[in-house]
Amino acid sequence: MSAFRIRQSRPNDIPAFDSLYSAAFPDEDLLPLVRQLLGQDSGILSLVAEAEAALAGHILFTSCGISGSDTSAALLAPLAVAPDWQRQGIGTGLIREGLTQLRSAGISQVYVLGDPAYYRRSGFKTGTGVAPPYPLPEQWRDAWQSLSLGSIPSPAEGRLLLPEPWLQPALWSP
Repeated sequence: MSAFRIRQSRPNDIPAFDSLYSAAFPDEDLLPLVRQLLGQDSGILSLVAEAEAALAGHILFTSCGISGSDTSAALLAPLAVAPDWQRQGIGTGLIREGLTQLRSAGISQVYVLGDPAYYRRSGFKTGTGVAPPYPLPEQWRDAWQSLSLGSIPSPAEGRLLLPEPWLQPALWSP
């Protein structure tokens, strides 16, 4: 495992996100979403991983609400790791640091739409009663996962309430 350092992102990191996201997600254009989220006044936790003086990874957490609940929640997405740095613990390290900071900030639930085999290693579980903002295709049902950061259980039902950048149906379908 290579040595890397995790820190809060800074405005001068944004140009490096172009190559990072293009390499990590060659078939998706997540940069408009990332830029919109980073332009929010509050409610965004943005962390980067540096390895050998290069930006090796980036993660965003968006604060959100849950309909019918006063539970404090966040959405983990996106998470990008440069291909040359994948499988070296950078993604897991970014998740772990983000969860630590969210717990300290009083967030009690975190949601993610992603590979269950990958996110399960960080404690996420499929089968949440809280729905994403749009219905998911059947093949993605197991990819919608949650993690409790404290003693408060996930609400039995509800819908994740997210800021405007996330309210694009294309982000929630193949």
